[in-house]
Amino acid sequence: MSKNFIQELRWRGMLHDIMPGTEEQLQKEMTAGYIGFDPTADSLHIGHLVQIMTLLQFQQCGHKPVALVGGATGMVGDPSGKSAERNLLSEDVLRYNESCVKKQLEKFLDFSKGRANSAELVNNYDWFKEFRFLDFIRDVGKHITINYMMAKDSVQKRLDSGLSFTEFTYQLVQGYDFYWLYKHKNCKLQMGGSDQWGNIVTGTELIRRKDEGEAYALTTQLIKKADGTKFGKTEGGNVWLDPKKTSPYKFYQYWINTSDEDAANFIKIFTQLDQNTIESLIREHGQAPHLRQLQQALAKDITIRVHSVADYEMAVKASSILFGNSVTEDLLSLDEDTLLSVLEGVPQVTISKSTLESCNSVTDLLSEVTRSTIFPSKGEARKMIQGGGVSINKIKVADVNQKPTYALLLNKYLLAQKGKKNYYLIIAE
Repeated sequence: MSKNFIQELRWRGMLHDIMPGTEEQLQKEMTAGYIGFDPTADSLHIGHLVQIMTLLQFQQCGHKPVALVGGATGMVGDPSGKSAERNLLSEDVLRYNESCVKKQLEKFLDFSKGRANSAELVNNYDWFKEFRFLDFIRDVGKHITINYMMAKDSVQKRLDSGLSFTEFTYQLVQGYDFYWLYKHKNCKLQMGGSDQWGNIVTGTELIRRKDEGEAYALTTQLIKKADGTKFGKTEGGNVWLDPKKTSPYKFYQYWINTSDEDAANFIKIFTQLDQNTIESLIREHGQAPHLRQLQQALAKDITIRVHSVADYEMAVKASSILFGNSVTEDLLSLDEDTLLSVLEGVPQVTISKSTLESCNSVTDLLSEVTRSTIFPSKGEARKMIQGGGVSINKIKVADVNQKPTYALLLNKYLLAQKGKKNYYLIIAE
């Protein structure tokens, strides 16, 4: 093997638990290992990135990654880490979600047929759709005792609040996934977050009892932020990988705004930068933390990987609109989604294009025409313009009497700035 996968996880701070013999198996030969993703939404979010990066590192170390899309298990719901019953989704919704998740996974893993350790996508619905209930309890259920299933933490934690039979059986269903992949894909390793240990070892136990086979388990750390808040969450909810659900600008902003401590951890987990490069970046950052080199390197790497170079460059330009020394050209280069994403929460006022065209002066525009949204009176507008504190589309307003003949952004918008930090969006329709 080119790199030791376990050592790679260790120095990156990703390894949580490992079954004895796992490292020896991985050193012995190229090994197929899988991680499951339940398609409960039409996009993965950054909470899934640890597992995606685990599969990526696994492939980079010479092994074969298998990504399991849980079309069947998505209909059941996993009780691990949950305090309440999950809403079950219809088959049509799940099928659509699966297709979206597949496309996202393909951006990270190499599925090309030419390499021995090419990644593979499987869907457990393919082997469960014809599996009759009576056959399942006869061929699978008899090998795992109720005592064994009840002892799992994920079950114990839910006994007081209530646990349906549906969710209770989840570990058996996931265990059978591992068994099926072991039998049909020679898959000897299952990986997942630390909350998945119980489900994973049910699979190794099933393989042992049904086939006297040997399989292995590995779990990664659940990522927490240094301040105790949940990783991957913002005030607006999840940070999604789909640009329609979380814009590349907002995605970039999530990473650029991480604390120094978090950035030092995240850059190990969410990038493929090598150890020497990362340690060098951490040292340089420590000498000049105000430059935020760590955050910039992290945000750049992961935004390009999840989206594109063009999206990253647009996010950087967009960030400078509110927080840096941007120029009119930067504004003009933004697409509408990015512009509105940047200006989310900025006060807006809508006027007609004919009203804008007939407006006598920029002073009138910023006061009466925009219904006192920006300035309550002409006098206040005039005073700040004369003091050099007003810009439109990043062009400083020099004359209180000049006509507002500015080119509309995207043929629709004007960005007014009052002082250093107060922005207003004028929408001309």
